[in-house]
Amino acid sequence: MATKGGNLADMTEDCATCGRATPHSVSVEILTESGKRENAEFSREPYRVSECRLCGQTTTTRMNNA
Repeated sequence: MATKGGNLADMTEDCATCGRATPHSVSVEILTESGKRENAEFSREPYRVSECRLCGQTTTTRMNNA
């Protein structure tokens, strides 16, 4: 489970690369899923992006699985 650190964007989470709980920077980003230009505006979805502050490993998880 994630815990809050000193900064709202910093959380402690398990890191598969480090093999233990480490500080992570966490944000929500809107990413375009379609590679086609004409449909790009209709294929934007929110993703949770977590980056380990020790090793730099980034995990991206789609938040809307509709």
